[in-house]
Amino acid sequence: METQKPAAGKFSMNYGIILGVIMILISVVTYVTGMTLEGVQWPQYLYYIIFPVVIFYAISQYKKQNANLLSLGDAIKIGVIIAAISAIVYVIYGFIFNYIIDPEFMGQMKDVVRDKMLENPNMTPEMVDQQMVWVEKFMSPVFGSAFWIGGSMFFGLLWSLIAGLVMKKDDNHG
Repeated sequence: METQKPAAGKFSMNYGIILGVIMILISVVTYVTGMTLEGVQWPQYLYYIIFPVVIFYAISQYKKQNANLLSLGDAIKIGVIIAAISAIVYVIYGFIFNYIIDPEFMGQMKDVVRDKMLENPNMTPEMVDQQMVWVEKFMSPVFGSAFWIGGSMFFGLLWSLIAGLVMKKDDNHG
């Protein structure tokens, strides 16, 4: 009996949504506890650990459902789709948060970033102003979202390439 190969796109959708929701939860917790405006970074590092774990796990589950076969191409498709979906879910949340939930938050974040930079004795106010131009670009909805999705897909590609090379098993290698 031949097993039908799962569709990589459809298979990846749930994992992408789960990963996006995890990022939203981290964001909500840091916002509610005030960690975001305090500049606390460690919750974000959790995401950088969870991200590859979810991709590796999803690829291993795909392989299991595909009669223990996995091509490098399928692994990459799965990882990139998961990364893209998770980023899109997070970007949608970001728009809702920044335009409906707390429209003044981005302004507060810019002030926090500026104040942190001014605390550095090696930075002149002119240098801070130059850096703030970039901060504002990355905090702009369109540029920031595009950067987030692109960055997520890049790291999805990287982690899925590693997972695919580790777990790859083709028909002809038995």
